[in-house]
Amino acid sequence: MSRGNSSVASESNPDVRRLADWSAGALRELAAEYGTPLYVQDLDRVRENHERLAAAFPDAGVHYAVKANAGRAVLETLREAGAGAESVPAGTKNAPVGAECASAGEVYRALEAGFAPAGIHYTAVNPPARDLAFVLEEAPEVTVVAGARDTITRLDERGFSGRLALRVHPGVGAGHSEAVATGADAKFGVPVDRAPGLLDAAAARDFDVVGVHAHAGSGMLSDADVATHREVVERVASVARETTVDLEFVDVGGGFGVPYRPDEAPLDLDAVADATRDALASVDAKLVVEPGRYLVADASVLLATVNTVKQTAGATLAGVDAGMTTLLRPALYDARHEVRSLAADANDRPERRASVVGPVCESTDVLAEDRSLPRPERGDLLAVGNAGAYGVEMANQYNSRPRPAVVALADGDHRLVRERDSLSDLTASER
Repeated sequence: MSRGNSSVASESNPDVRRLADWSAGALRELAAEYGTPLYVQDLDRVRENHERLAAAFPDAGVHYAVKANAGRAVLETLREAGAGAESVPAGTKNAPVGAECASAGEVYRALEAGFAPAGIHYTAVNPPARDLAFVLEEAPEVTVVAGARDTITRLDERGFSGRLALRVHPGVGAGHSEAVATGADAKFGVPVDRAPGLLDAAAARDFDVVGVHAHAGSGMLSDADVATHREVVERVASVARETTVDLEFVDVGGGFGVPYRPDEAPLDLDAVADATRDALASVDAKLVVEPGRYLVADASVLLATVNTVKQTAGATLAGVDAGMTTLLRPALYDARHEVRSLAADANDRPERRASVVGPVCESTDVLAEDRSLPRPERGDLLAVGNAGAYGVEMANQYNSRPRPAVVALADGDHRLVRERDSLSDLTASER
């Protein structure tokens, strides 16, 4: 498969790739070869997104938020994008890439993909004892980002005196849903007014206190979101100024959004970068950002096949072989993903109001509701856009549904990077 077939964006590195920019013919070929449901990842696009972000934040440390897509192919692509970073000017496509991990499993995946422990931030929320034991034993050089005084005490009790950062609860949040506006959720971090004293106390207990961290939320896109992000950065900057510890870095998290609707404009990344730098102007510490969605969302689509068409009093129902077990975001967040018919004669068919529904025995198993689509027919191939972030990561086996396969495109070729679950995989771990 040629590079031109796998990525047909009109610019060499546009701010966003729309679903219409993917080649229908190339996607049909992949579906025919590997079956559906199928995730298709374009690793070249992941590199482009990293290059654009690194140019906007030329002096920042970039730590990829592994939770967005923890596949080895994605992790290795981003690690390699930062290869040789120490020997090249900041702001180039080889700006260094670390890993931000929320669990021991993500730390394990990052290590397996070749990330050095010193390049990993372990940003655990209420970390289970088993997670702490693995991380401290297998990768003691990581930077542990604690979000509670109790977590610091637990680290002390385990004899850890390594690199420690403190997560701050800024009290304000932003994002595509209240469910992901973590900056406003007390679950995440220590209140701003308590943070300086806790940093000082941790340093007095012989921890190597290196940084402070905060995160506004996930999927920031609007001017209002950017303004909230700036407010969060200003609050974490106040913590950095008030502590007596000489901090190495201030980590402002990620949350850089991508447009999920065709009429939405892309994030003004330069404006976000400018606002971040302005808010940290009085702080003598390195800036760290944690992009996840921004790097991978538009680099992937989900392919599904129509197996049932049902006429109703309202919209036509197009039943497909992918559902909430394949892509959970619409059911979990009421998230919107664009859907495109890849039928060869799609342009010749009349438009219909249609809802795309899955095979799971739940009323919430709806991938897209009441959309305008070429009249669906059994056997049609549909593509679901912006599926690269929290798509395959949230895939599950509810209803005893096998998880989908994943194919990666890179350098004009494609390869299977994750096999489809077999039915026997469903019970392989049972005893």
